[in-house]
Amino acid sequence: MTRERNGREAKSEQRDKKVTTKSLRLMKARGQRIVALTAYDFLMAELLDEAGVDVILVGDSAAMAVQGRHTTVSVTMEQMLYHSELVSSAVERALVVGDLPFMSYQINADEALRNAGRMVQEAHVEAVKLEGGKALCATITRIVEAGIPVMGHLGLTPQSIHKFGTYQVRATEPEEADEVRRDALALEQAGAFAIVLEKVPAALASEVSKSVSIPIIGIGAGGGCDGQILVSHDMLGLYSKFHPRFVRRYAELGSQMKEAFERYAKDVRAGDFPSERESY
Repeated sequence: MTRERNGREAKSEQRDKKVTTKSLRLMKARGQRIVALTAYDFLMAELLDEAGVDVILVGDSAAMAVQGRHTTVSVTMEQMLYHSELVSSAVERALVVGDLPFMSYQINADEALRNAGRMVQEAHVEAVKLEGGKALCATITRIVEAGIPVMGHLGLTPQSIHKFGTYQVRATEPEEADEVRRDALALEQAGAFAIVLEKVPAALASEVSKSVSIPIIGIGAGGGCDGQILVSHDMLGLYSKFHPRFVRRYAELGSQMKEAFERYAKDVRAGDFPSERESY
């Protein structure tokens, strides 16, 4: 009984321990899957943290999930700072990663470092994420050498949607698959602590995960990655306009919320709300 209790306490202590870039690497080494989701506000971040999510990404997917845009490219640095600060203020255990938005890091390494520094200093994130491969390695190294952890992003990179012209699966052809392999190795050598690999064939994602020592966190990349990430609004059924095959919906909160709003409107119009009990 004592041994069982000690085992439970050890697991509880591990679950409550602050997640860092180092602990993510150790999780990969142990074969322990990394759980990641997105958040854009205090309440969602608090719930994710209490649920034991390991990594909370303040994604530029806020453009679609929060702002109602069609792509991520319109999100500004100021908006990402705002959302990231809200999330950081709610989180105690998870590692908080802030997305660097479009054109905040592509101009040059100096600009990228300045904006990464703002994310850490003003929004209090613990790492930043940027999209791209070998061409951005010098920039990644510059940011990492300044003491800011960087998460990479390969495969489908949404900030380049106008270049791709589609959100279809990437790296299905041998040439692009080889590019993903080379880029993953290059990002690791540049100092990235993890890589999000989005919408590539599962076999390729599994191969890439085995080829590098840093965690590969998949989204639409099969079960062979070291962890998984989804947009919280998608998996909760809040964002009904977007339901690709890789999103498993764990709730249908959008329809439940709409029903609640309709019931409230009906009660107000009928004079049933507020009741005497709900009045002072």
